[in-house]
Amino acid sequence: MKRIIIVCGLIAGIIVSTFMVTSIGVCYTSGNFEGNIWVGYASMLLAFSLVFVGIKNYRDKYNNGTITFGKAFQIGLYISLIASSVYVLVWLIDYYVFVPDFMDKYTTHVIQEAKESGASAAEIQEKIKQVEESSKLYETPIGVILLTYMEILPIGLIVSLISALILKRKNVALV
Repeated sequence: MKRIIIVCGLIAGIIVSTFMVTSIGVCYTSGNFEGNIWVGYASMLLAFSLVFVGIKNYRDKYNNGTITFGKAFQIGLYISLIASSVYVLVWLIDYYVFVPDFMDKYTTHVIQEAKESGASAAEIQEKIKQVEESSKLYETPIGVILLTYMEILPIGLIVSLISALILKRKNVALV
């Protein structure tokens, strides 16, 4: 079971991190952040498909075709934690080494987007307040880590839950 969790978690982490680094590089150099969120979440779903693969592999090859919801969710959770940790580690390196002013550029983009959308002055001020709060969290590595986990881990938990519900299978009595 450990081998399945580690292999699936690392592969998922590499997949999602590769997409993240590539899309951040494109957005950072072009200044265009449009559509990046969709690419990010699509890559997370693609990567977390390995949760399903890992649970099914364990159930079918190592557990005689049966698995409880709890065990399936546990496997999915561990795969998600490994993949998310790889993602967070890669983002920390990318952020601090290659794109240290990313939040400044992103904040400017979000504020400009709010102004161009025809938002009222109050809505623009609210958006500025939200972005500044997020930027404050980015002032420390702990804040960066927490925000980055909050970005990816919930997706992994949802995929783990759905996969566990789909793949659970009780012992079938032979007649």
